[in-house]
Amino acid sequence: MTETVLPRVRAEIDLDALRANVRALRARAPHAAFMAVVKADGYGHGMIPCARAAVEAGATWVGTATPEEALALRAAGIGGRVMCWLWTPGGPWREAVEADVDVTVSGMWALREVTAAARAAGRVARVQLKADTGLGRNGCMPDDWPELVGEALRAQENGLVTVTGLWSHFACADEPGHPSIQGQMDVFRDMVAYAEGRGIRPEVRHIANSPATLTLPDTHLDLVRPGIAMYGVSPSPEIGTPQDFGLRPVMTVAAALASVKHAPAGHGVSYGHHYTTPGATTLGLVPAGYGDGIPRHASGSGPVLVDGKWRTAAGRIAMDQFVVDLGGDEPPAGSEAVLFGPGDRGEPTAEDWARAAGTIAYEIVTRIGSRVPRVYVNEGPTGSGD
Repeated sequence: MTETVLPRVRAEIDLDALRANVRALRARAPHAAFMAVVKADGYGHGMIPCARAAVEAGATWVGTATPEEALALRAAGIGGRVMCWLWTPGGPWREAVEADVDVTVSGMWALREVTAAARAAGRVARVQLKADTGLGRNGCMPDDWPELVGEALRAQENGLVTVTGLWSHFACADEPGHPSIQGQMDVFRDMVAYAEGRGIRPEVRHIANSPATLTLPDTHLDLVRPGIAMYGVSPSPEIGTPQDFGLRPVMTVAAALASVKHAPAGHGVSYGHHYTTPGATTLGLVPAGYGDGIPRHASGSGPVLVDGKWRTAAGRIAMDQFVVDLGGDEPPAGSEAVLFGPGDRGEPTAEDWARAAGTIAYEIVTRIGSRVPRVYVNEGPTGSGD
């Protein structure tokens, strides 16, 4: 019989779970189109496989932050509607126009660059105007909106652009009852009404991110843009767990113990000796560290399931490895150490690591680095996307 050898560390991505999450989220916004947000390499899960799985489950749009991400989707054969929103001057406007990508314009400089690109390409650019309704990041401020709308209409009349969408982004949708939510909706409705009153006829109006898709049905409008929720992670513990919303975490990160050894009482562990063994014990070496995206801030608190029991990172998490105190248990070297997963087997979740590191679960999954191989399971489509 061939013995199974675990890799040093791996991130297992369950594409069936992702498809099921897309269907569950679509059911919460049945009258809106669905944009699968796959920025930052699919929140660390792998942009291309996750985009394909989401489309198989019924996503009609795919969203990215950068134009380079959008162009990579096209290069991989992802058809349909693709939108990107984070542009800087001199970006690949012409390439995006020629790839039929919906590009976001938040100010006059961007409108000038995309119209020049459309003229050079001899094609009509698909443009979505983004409104800053209170987040204070990208997007056109209300006072500047009339100028942007007017210039976009002129470019449209000249056959250079088609304004396909009007959109914005929430600041505090993950904080139930936050007064900014209604405030932003009011501003957005006013800005949309102004644009439409001047003659803009958008295909889609959208503002709902993951928490709004899950908890704010009045914000769904024409399209919803789930990001982290699609990967089975709750946007915020305050609004509920993944299970509360019928979602399942897609990523499991596990490693093979590199060594198990006996240590006496009083033995220092890892850099700085911030942990000293309280008694004679066994120490297990997990061969993953902050070079793999395991947060150093979780030193002394990051949870791991080994041999059916929760263990905790003993001392500093180093670049390539960290230690767990096994309390005298002696699993063999090569035994599986599960850092996080869905929690079905009693293992920690990404949210547990977020609490240990003082951050959010978004960061835990997204920061898993490129030297951790992604292993895709259930790659073939299952179930109905309808």
